[in-house]
Amino acid sequence: MFFDSVSLNLALTFSIVLFVIGFFAFSFIHMRRKGLNLKRGVAIALYGIMLLSFLLAVLGLFMIWDALTWPQIVTFLQETLAFIMRSIASIIGSIVTIFVALIILKVVKLSLDRFANKPGPLQRRRLTISKVSMSLTRYSIAVIGILVILAIWDINVLPALAGLGILGLVVGLGAQKLINDIISGLFIIFERHFDVGDMIEVDGFKGEVIDIGLKTTKIKNWKNEIKIMSNGDVTKLINYSKDYSTAVVDFAIAYKEDAQKVIDLLNAELPKMKVHLPMIVDGPTVVGITKLDTSSVNMMVIAKCQNNQHYDVERQLRSRIMEILKENGIEIPFPQIVVHTEK
Repeated sequence: MFFDSVSLNLALTFSIVLFVIGFFAFSFIHMRRKGLNLKRGVAIALYGIMLLSFLLAVLGLFMIWDALTWPQIVTFLQETLAFIMRSIASIIGSIVTIFVALIILKVVKLSLDRFANKPGPLQRRRLTISKVSMSLTRYSIAVIGILVILAIWDINVLPALAGLGILGLVVGLGAQKLINDIISGLFIIFERHFDVGDMIEVDGFKGEVIDIGLKTTKIKNWKNEIKIMSNGDVTKLINYSKDYSTAVVDFAIAYKEDAQKVIDLLNAELPKMKVHLPMIVDGPTVVGITKLDTSSVNMMVIAKCQNNQHYDVERQLRSRIMEILKENGIEIPFPQIVVHTEK
């Protein structure tokens, strides 16, 4: 034992455990407070120090209770050094393989990002293809890199390839849902059901497509809620980004007002909004009288606008319609009941 007294060894053990727990707690609290603002280098350094402190603490506990002695440590280090010297060529080859794989991934990512961010009418389509291509490239390079490293260490990869073929057959029979998701993902991509950036609705969940993979699709709604669904489950789909959106605004005037005068007035004034609202493609136009209600004459205004911009256009239209009606003394009615009493 490190000390002759058991109580001293217990106290030292307790101190080491407390130090490790305290350091880990401090590190996790610090990283949680920083969140996304924590630099990657600082995070890597913290994790490295945490791993090193844990290993040193375990080594210290082993030495305190004679589970590990200095001669054993020296022997282990000598054997490790001898193994490294014998395998230096394989180690260097593995490091070079990993480095080359990372460089290839970086080059492919930069090329695909440049391809996807090129402005134009097909930018969403290019973004979708680039994401799927990057996913395929990442998996392919990982598999090839592992096989190359195994070959560098003189491990016969032919049985591994044969085993992968058998494993693929077994997985194909047992994971039909996975295969269905992948095939559905390919159809979604190549038939252009939707692209990254499109506004879609699936099973009542409406949001923007933020990622398309071979197996899953991610959709984010206006509340920043993200729904992850399997591609095979995307059956009943509404795509709001295939064509222009239409802003629809209903309003009402009193029965005593001249309906045709109101229509002509709004048709003359509302199109001027296109100067300040470039997302409007056509209109706004008064459709006409849509309903003769109990206390009002209901009308409708529509405007063709860029996809998914109709919500903002509708809000602006309501405000402008109310201003025009007030400026021209046109009454905006409210629900009322006329009661006739007999004398």
